[in-house]
Amino acid sequence: MKIKDIIASQKKPFASLEIVPPLKGVTKDELLDSIRPFMEFKPPFINVTCHRDEVEFRQEPDGSFTRHTVRRRLSETAVCASIQAAFDVEVVPHLICGGATAENIEDTLSDFKFLGIENILALRGDSLLGEKRFTPEPGGYRYANELVEAVRRTYGQEFCIGVGAYPEKHFEAPNMETDIANLKRKVNAGADFIITQMFFDNAHFYEFRDRCRFAGINVPIIPGLKPLSSAKQLEMIPDLFSLDIPQELVKELQAHADDKAACYQIGLEWCSAQCADLLKNDVPAVHFYTMGRPDNTVEIIRRHF
Repeated sequence: MKIKDIIASQKKPFASLEIVPPLKGVTKDELLDSIRPFMEFKPPFINVTCHRDEVEFRQEPDGSFTRHTVRRRLSETAVCASIQAAFDVEVVPHLICGGATAENIEDTLSDFKFLGIENILALRGDSLLGEKRFTPEPGGYRYANELVEAVRRTYGQEFCIGVGAYPEKHFEAPNMETDIANLKRKVNAGADFIITQMFFDNAHFYEFRDRCRFAGINVPIIPGLKPLSSAKQLEMIPDLFSLDIPQELVKELQAHADDKAACYQIGLEWCSAQCADLLKNDVPAVHFYTMGRPDNTVEIIRRHF
């Protein structure tokens, strides 16, 4: 079932999930066991991220260095197929511009269609480590709106297309107005729904949503949340995702930095309060970034859905 139809048919907001494909060496049973705790809540869909191949340089016996392409994680296609076979849930694989030509992307879409996948999340993807700016593959796409246009051009309405958005602005955009204009281009190209980057202050989301509606972006906007679980994440999360963490939450975590259990509970309670507030303010769903840790997200979903 297409995500836009799921949203239209639901009488109340629901919880959805994002998972990261495991590193090579993890078994299918281990993957499914990490997802199984969520199934009691019957999530309508699970996003599966896509990761670019990495580049590493290896020293040869003669002292020279050779360039090698390395894939460290299982493909999103393999993970989606495993989830589909085990659970009654829609899968939404990420489809990214980074590291792929137009032909590569067409091959991936053909695989998705073969598997009966009806939904995708179309993203530009991250730059390679060391790149100052994103560089597309020769014959690939530079922006997500170009990717959305290409999918619509080839497949019409066969796929329901989601896109990403940033309540606190994409770090490459010079200002929020430019970022909203870029998002509108993706929607005008054919996107059916939006899932936001995680945020820790709901005021950012409400202001972002108002800006979108004022700009004429009227597709469903699903807020994304992640419960923090350690004080260490105060440095890691802002660096990785270019977002702010409220000072109140920072102080709480720093005050208990040496108590792992306390930090875990602080992050859980903060995210739970965010979720409760969002559900009172007309959201179609709440999307959880699980990042391989189901317990805290399971607890939050149990409380509110």
